[in-house]
Amino acid sequence: MEKNDLTAYNQYIRKKWTVLLITLGLFFVSVVLSLSAGSASLSMGDILRTLFGGGNRQENAIVWNVRMPRVATATVVGIALALSGCVMQNVLRNPLASASTLGVSQGASFGAAVAIVCFGAGIQVNAGGAASALTVTNPTLVTLCAFLGGITTTAVILALARFRGTSPATMVLAGVAISSMFTGGTALVQYFCDDVMVATVVYWTFGSLGRAGWSEIAVIAALTGASFAFFYCNRWNYNAMESGTHTAKSLGVPVDRLILVSMALCALIASVAVAFVGCISFIGLIAAHIMRRFVGNDYRFLIPGSALCGGVLLLLSDIVSRVLIAPTVLPIGALTSFLGAPLFLYLIVKGGRGK
Repeated sequence: MEKNDLTAYNQYIRKKWTVLLITLGLFFVSVVLSLSAGSASLSMGDILRTLFGGGNRQENAIVWNVRMPRVATATVVGIALALSGCVMQNVLRNPLASASTLGVSQGASFGAAVAIVCFGAGIQVNAGGAASALTVTNPTLVTLCAFLGGITTTAVILALARFRGTSPATMVLAGVAISSMFTGGTALVQYFCDDVMVATVVYWTFGSLGRAGWSEIAVIAALTGASFAFFYCNRWNYNAMESGTHTAKSLGVPVDRLILVSMALCALIASVAVAFVGCISFIGLIAAHIMRRFVGNDYRFLIPGSALCGGVLLLLSDIVSRVLIAPTVLPIGALTSFLGAPLFLYLIVKGGRGK
């Protein structure tokens, strides 16, 4: 009997590792496809040759200076949003929890808009005065204000969950209310701006993977990497949390501290991502649910799987945004919202039927 149990467990583990390896392969395929998508016609062979140091000057400039920063941004932002959604769903015991559905992204957007418009985050205009040339010159201030907006939303959600004992459905409704409040605040900020500032904030909220440079990418990657290390070190604690907070406490899990630190880190990485690339909705919600269908609720595999899936989803969304009506590049935030909203509705309907 024990030998049969061990065999079944080994098969279980091999299945999970197989899913992760397939997802990793899809990630590398998505990276190569994203590098090959663009107005300059480079074949897959040209891309691979350039990646291994065999490209000419023009190919190196296109791949390493133009497309690779975009791919890196999509990767780290997708991972950050997916990790935040995966962990939020666990600690809040809410399958609909993510940075976008609970209002964290909208709070971060409001904070970033305030930094850009009210606190002199810095706007540079080129000699021609084109709105498309406007850039944020103080990313530190924008990131700080975005984090304050995101963490404020997180504090409200935690207060509702702890002191009022709200249900998962009520949490989502609270997130909708908070999102509306911050969206209204962003609109008021825009109302008192001139046309150039309004155009800047509106363009920023659309979401774009092309505005982050290597320094911004490094910041997101460092914070996301540190958060991933914390989440993965607590993978067994998250597994215990799946059985309920009382069971987790009886097993020695510091539930209260784990919830606070996890939510703070989720708000941090989601807010920083929003600060640099704008609002990108539903990636955290979709990635976690896709991987949960293949690896279950075992956070030893769900955490890295969700991270990889988030990177794949955002890379594929970026490819669609660039090739759908090329050479026009669609705003990535609008595209992910359009594709993610139907899944969100499906999860609500499915949950209602389950009850």
